[in-house]
Amino acid sequence: MLLDSNRVTITPDELKEIADRLAPYLPPTLTRAEPSKSPWGGMDYTFRPFTGREPEPVQPSTHKDPRLTYIPDDEDQREHDLRQKAGTLLHDMYDKALALWREAAYVADLKDTIRDAPARWQTYEKEHAALEAAYAYLRTPAAAAEWMSAVSRLVDTQQRTLEAAEAFDERAVDIAQLHRKHLYSDLGHHAALKAAGHPDAKNWYIADVDNYSRSYSDWDLDRTLTQQVRHLIKAQDDHLAKVRSLTDTA
Repeated sequence: MLLDSNRVTITPDELKEIADRLAPYLPPTLTRAEPSKSPWGGMDYTFRPFTGREPEPVQPSTHKDPRLTYIPDDEDQREHDLRQKAGTLLHDMYDKALALWREAAYVADLKDTIRDAPARWQTYEKEHAALEAAYAYLRTPAAAAEWMSAVSRLVDTQQRTLEAAEAFDERAVDIAQLHRKHLYSDLGHHAALKAAGHPDAKNWYIADVDNYSRSYSDWDLDRTLTQQVRHLIKAQDDHLAKVRSLTDTA
């Protein structure tokens, strides 16, 4: 068997000896360890599913273990090599356990935090669609016959859309904070949200957490949902003001 990190060979007898020495230090969730069938070598580890609420897997120290503590190669080459290989395997299995735990902790935190975010997003999508329809209607000939009423309806939909965006951002900022907290998880944002039971969350607009506590400029690309809606409303208002100016419409 090869250790894929440095292509060091471990014989079956060595692996048996290492397994015996490492037995007291194995992760409690480890259920199986066997040489990988991959041509790159290494080990395959199987763990009980993590909930993310267990203590973080931490590799225990073996420095005081007389069968695992460091020994110079010029003192005993075989024993030196065996202990080095054992240390590499122990680090490898805890590294994999930690990666799985981080994913589970990320998903568990999202499940606790998302709450009514899906309903708030649906409300926003409904109001945003109404806003687009109200604004598009102003460009039709029919709107000229009821211009003041049509503009008034647009203002109403602008306000409802803004309120819906603000409501969603109340949840989005907490989700964004978790994305930052679990930065070192191997799960991407969308994959984590999907694992938390929300595959449709790929459509949610979650800005970087820092954007929820600062103002934005027209040059910013990563706006919060509320900032996007405010930007859209301003563009609509500016357009209507120009139409009013060019047509001398009161």
